[in-house]
Amino acid sequence: MTRKATGLPGSESAARTRGAELRAAIERHNYLYYVLDNPEISDGAYDRLLGELTALEEAFPQLADPTSPTQRVGHAPLDKFLPARHPAQMLSLSNAESAEETREFDARLRRMLSREEPIRYTAEPKMDGLAVEVIYEKGVLARGATRGDGTVGEDVTQNLRTIRSLPLRLLRNSGAPPHPPRIAVRGEAYMGIADFERLNEERTRGGEQPFANPRNATAGSIRQLDPRVTASRPIDIFFYGVGHVEGRRFTSQWEILETLPGWGLRVNDRAERCEGIDAAVAYFERLAAARDGLPYEIDGVVIKVDDLRLQEELGAIARSPRWAIACKFPPRQETTRITKIEVSVGRTGALTPVAHLEPVNIGGTTVRRATLHNQDEIDRKDIRVGDRVLVQRAGDVIPEVVRVVEGKRSGKVRKFRFPVRCPECSGLIERAEREAAAYCVNAQCPAQVKERIRHFASRRAMDIDGLGEKIVALLASEGRIASVADLYKLEAEQLAPLERMGEKSAGNLVDAIARSRERPLSRLLFALGIRHVGEQTARLLAAAFGSLDALAVAGEDDLVAIDGVGPEIAASVQNFFREKRNRQLIERLAATGVLPPDRPGAARAPEGPLAGKIFVFTGGLAAMTRDESAEAVLALGGKVSSSVSKKTDYVVVGDEAGSKAAKAEKLGVETMDEAAFLKLIGRPA
Repeated sequence: MTRKATGLPGSESAARTRGAELRAAIERHNYLYYVLDNPEISDGAYDRLLGELTALEEAFPQLADPTSPTQRVGHAPLDKFLPARHPAQMLSLSNAESAEETREFDARLRRMLSREEPIRYTAEPKMDGLAVEVIYEKGVLARGATRGDGTVGEDVTQNLRTIRSLPLRLLRNSGAPPHPPRIAVRGEAYMGIADFERLNEERTRGGEQPFANPRNATAGSIRQLDPRVTASRPIDIFFYGVGHVEGRRFTSQWEILETLPGWGLRVNDRAERCEGIDAAVAYFERLAAARDGLPYEIDGVVIKVDDLRLQEELGAIARSPRWAIACKFPPRQETTRITKIEVSVGRTGALTPVAHLEPVNIGGTTVRRATLHNQDEIDRKDIRVGDRVLVQRAGDVIPEVVRVVEGKRSGKVRKFRFPVRCPECSGLIERAEREAAAYCVNAQCPAQVKERIRHFASRRAMDIDGLGEKIVALLASEGRIASVADLYKLEAEQLAPLERMGEKSAGNLVDAIARSRERPLSRLLFALGIRHVGEQTARLLAAAFGSLDALAVAGEDDLVAIDGVGPEIAASVQNFFREKRNRQLIERLAATGVLPPDRPGAARAPEGPLAGKIFVFTGGLAAMTRDESAEAVLALGGKVSSSVSKKTDYVVVGDEAGSKAAKAEKLGVETMDEAAFLKLIGRPA
C-alpha cells in the first residue's frame, strides 16, 4: 500500500510541512486545554491529530523531534536517578498557624524594611503535591528535578516529560514576551482528587494496594524508574515561580505569574495580588472556606512579598526566605478509639508513646497510629486505653491525639504508665529534670542501632540505595551489623543466603555501600546524627572546618563564629566529639575508608586570609553557585551574610543584581564583580 493510499504525504518535504502543522496544532490545543481551560475541540478530535502525527513520524523516522508531542514517553527504564544540582537553592517555607502569626510576619518585614506603608503581597494556593524544578534551554525542556535537599535533587526529566500539561517546548502566545535563553521554573506536580480516586479504584480491581493520598500517589509516580509507569498516572502541574533566569529581568512575583502562561506554563488561576496583609488574610479565609470544593488538595496559602527587589533586600535565613510564609489550614480531625498504647524507641534513645487506633480516614489518609508525645502529655490530656479521642494530622501530615471526647468514656478504659525499662532492650530509662522526653541510656539498644543505621543510609545522608527499614532489621537480627561501621565490612557472599537477598541484590547492596565512601564531609556529618545538626548546619560546618579532625577540636568561639551556628548547636557538636564511643566510631569508619578528604586551608579557616570579613552575594554568578561561593569564603576564614549592613565588608555583585548593590553603595560598603571575587579567593576566572 502506498503512502498516498494511507492518507500520508507522498514526499519528505510534504511530510515535514504537515508534521510542523500537526505539532503546532497539538501544542496550541494543549495550551487551550491545560493553561486556559478553554478547549476548542473534542477529545476524539485531539486524539485523531495525535494519531496522524504518530503515523507520519513512523513513516518518516528521519523527521524525529524530541520535542514532538508523540515523544513524551520513549526512554528505557533507569537503574537509578542521578543527582541534579539546582541553579539556585530551592528554599523551604516557614509556617504560620494562625492569622495572628501571619500578621506578625508582616510586622516583622515592615520593621526590617523601616516601612510604615502596607506591603503588597501575592497570595497563592499551597498545593499538596511534589515540588519540582524544570529547566528550559533555548525554549526546549532540558532537565527536570525534584527538590531534594534544596541544593541537589533527583533528575526525573524523563518522568516529568510524560505530564501532558508540561510543555516540551516553550510557546510564545499572543502578547507574551520572547522566552529567555535559559530559565529554571519551579512548580508543584499533583494529582486531582477525581483522578486519584479513579486510579485507586483501578488498583483495587487489579489487586494492588491503593495509595494513601494524592500527594503520596504523585511522589511515587514521579519517582518511578520506568517512565511508562509515570505516563500511566494522571499527574498535572502548576508553576509558581522562577529559580534562575538568563536574559530577562522580572520585577514582581505577579509579573512572573502573568508571564509564565504566555509561554505555555500553567499557573493556578486562584492566585491573587493583595494590597497589605489584611487583604492577604482575607484571601486565606476565602480559600479555607472553598477548600473542600476544589478539584485538588491544598493545605494552606503561600503569601509572598510581591516586589522582587524587596525580596532580595530581605534575603533568607537558614533554608527559608524571609519574604514568604506558608499559612497552614487548621488540621483535619476525626474521632476514633485507642485500642492500645506502645512505646517506640528512636535513634537518639528517645521513647515516644504511640496510640494504636481503630482505623479512621483523615483527609484522604487511613490513620492507624498517632503520637502521644510523652507521659506528661498523656497525663495532661488524661488519655487512657479504650478512650474515644479526637485525632488530627498535624500540619496535615503527622497524626496526633488532640483530646479525649467528653462523655464517651466507658468503664473499661485503663491508664497507661511508662515502663521503667526499655521495651526493646530492658535497659534503664532516664528522664532529665525539666525535660519531657525519657531516654533509654543503653547505646547498644537494638532499636537505637537500627534507627541510627537507617538514618545513616538515608538518601540525604550517605544515600545507600537498597538499605531500607526491612533490610536493616534483617541484618541486625542476623547479627551482621551492630553499628554503621559494620556496613563497610559486609560481603556479598555473606548476604546472598539471607532472606530477601539473593546474589544480585546482595551484590547491588555491597556496591551501594562502597559508593557511599565517596560522600562529602557534609553528608557524613549529617549521617552521624549529631543532635541539632541538620543538612544545612552540616554544610556550614563542613565548609568552615574541612575535616572531622578540625571540627573535633573546635572551641565554642570557633563554632559560634559561623553564621547560622548558635550556642546550642556548638554545645551539641562539642558534646558529640567528647563522647569516647563516638570518637571510636569515627576511627572505625576511617579504618574502612569512610574518611572524606581534608580541604586544604579549611581547618585553618578562622585564621585564613579572609578572617573576620563579612561577604554578601547578590545576583547570579556564572563560575560558581551561591553555595560554592559561600563555602569558598568560609574556607578562607570569612563569613557570609544574607543582608547588607554597616558591618558588611564586601558585596559581590553578579548578573541582574538586586537592591543589595544599591544598599551597599548607600552605606559605603565595597562592591566587587565576579572576576574580582574569583581573584580574591584565588580561583581562575
